[in-house]
Amino acid sequence: MDRQIEDATPKIVTKPPAYSSAHLMCSTPLWGVAGFLGCAYFAWISFSRAVANVHEWPHDYWTAATYIVWILLLAGLMLDTHCLRERLFFGVLVINFLVGCGLTVWRTIPPSDVRTARMATGTLWALAALLSLATLVNRPERASE
Repeated sequence: MDRQIEDATPKIVTKPPAYSSAHLMCSTPLWGVAGFLGCAYFAWISFSRAVANVHEWPHDYWTAATYIVWILLLAGLMLDTHCLRERLFFGVLVINFLVGCGLTVWRTIPPSDVRTARMATGTLWALAALLSLATLVNRPERASE
């Protein structure tokens, strides 16, 4: 009789969460390498334009809207993850896109400031590339299923 009562009691089964946002990039090396390659390319573009004395910066509404979309996306990614390395990576990208958006809406920017901005954004792209590589080392262990 006691055995029937024990068998009849409901057992609580907990399921692991379907989505865990602790690590977005650290969970796979592909994202760290892709982030590095993309950021390194944009750093090279920024520095090469500064060296070639290209002083133009786009000032149209579509470019400003694109910057705003990227800022919102990257800020969301930065706030979604709990990994410091990934937060730093996305944070540097947010700063970089804020600078780009600011230069887009500043229509009377002097050419010397454009060159300085290109050097600064190139430095931010290079920093983001290094931070992206930092997600490759000491990857978190995956939870056993």
